[in-house]
Amino acid sequence: MKQFLPVFFFIFLLQACTSQSTKINGVSYVASGKPTTQEHVEEVKKIHANYAAVMPFGFIRDIQNPEIIFNSERQWYGERREGVKQYIEMLQQHAIQVMLKPQIWISRGEFTGYLKMASEEDWKKLETSYREFILLYAELAEETNVKMYCIGTELEQFTVHRPKFWQELIVEVKKVYKGELTYAANWDEYKRFPYWEQLDYIGIDGYFPVSEMKTPTVEDARKGWQSWKTEMKEVSEKNNRPILFTEYGYRNIDFSGKEPWQSNRTEEGHNTQAQTNLYKAFFAEVYPEPWFSGGFIWKWFIDHKNAGGLERNQFSPQNKPVQQEIKAFFEEN
Repeated sequence: MKQFLPVFFFIFLLQACTSQSTKINGVSYVASGKPTTQEHVEEVKKIHANYAAVMPFGFIRDIQNPEIIFNSERQWYGERREGVKQYIEMLQQHAIQVMLKPQIWISRGEFTGYLKMASEEDWKKLETSYREFILLYAELAEETNVKMYCIGTELEQFTVHRPKFWQELIVEVKKVYKGELTYAANWDEYKRFPYWEQLDYIGIDGYFPVSEMKTPTVEDARKGWQSWKTEMKEVSEKNNRPILFTEYGYRNIDFSGKEPWQSNRTEEGHNTQAQTNLYKAFFAEVYPEPWFSGGFIWKWFIDHKNAGGLERNQFSPQNKPVQQEIKAFFEEN
C-alpha cells in the first residue's frame, strides 16, 4: 500500500486546490479600542487581501499563573466578544473571509511556548480557564459563520504535557464549530505537534531564519528557504494536510532575515530594502508550492493612516515600500 500514498496525497492536494481557487492572502487584523469601519476595511481590500485573522487576546499575569483573563471590560473593544463579532461582521460584509484566532499574552511579553504549570492543581486550573476561553470564541465562530478557527498559538509546553486535554478540547470544539480548524505552531515547534491529522491545516508561525546578511538579497533569501521547504513538504505529506502560515512577516530593520521573530523595540537599523527583498523571496519560493495554502501577514493595524511608516521598524508593512510589493503579488495570486 505504501507505493500508493503519493497518489492519494496528490489527489488530496488537487481537491484542496479545487475547493480553494486562490491562496489565502491574509493579514493579521490587530484589535483596537474602537469599532472597525468601512474605511478601515477598504484599506485591506486595496491590497487585495481575501482573509483576515481576528485575534481576541487572553492575558496571563506571569509564566506560571493558571488564570487567563479574557472578555473583560478592562480590555480593548476589539479584544472582547462584542468587538470581535463587530470586526468579523464588518470584514465579511466586504467579502473578506475570517480566521478567528484567540491567543494568549503573558505579562512582559514572555514567550507562550514556555507556559508550564508547577503542580497538577495549577494544570487543572489552566485547562479549565483555557477551555472556557477557546469554547467561547468557537461558539462565536460558528454563530458568525467564520471560515476558519485557530485553537491555540505557540503553546508547546502546554500541548506536550497535557495531551489528554488537547485531544478532548479538539473534540469539544468540533461539537460547537463546523468550519475549518488549525493550530498556530511556532516555526521550530510544528514538527512535534501531534494533532495535525485532527485539524484541517498545519498552521505555522513562519518566522524561519533564511539569511544572515545585513540586507538580504532576494537570491540569498531564496536559497535560505530550501531546507525549510523540504522539511515542510515532508511534514505536509506525513500528515496529509496542507501548510498554512498563521503568521509571517519581516521588519524593516538590518539583519531581519536572521531571526525574523525578534520584536524588540530598538529604533536602530531601519532597512526597507531588507524587508522588501525578504517578502519577494518568500512569495517567489514558498507561495507557488502545492502543499502551501497561503498565510497571514503580521501585522495590520486598523488605523491605516497612522500605522507603520518609514520611521518605524516594526513588523507592519503599512505605509512602507513593501506594501506595494504585497499589493501587486496578492492581485495576481
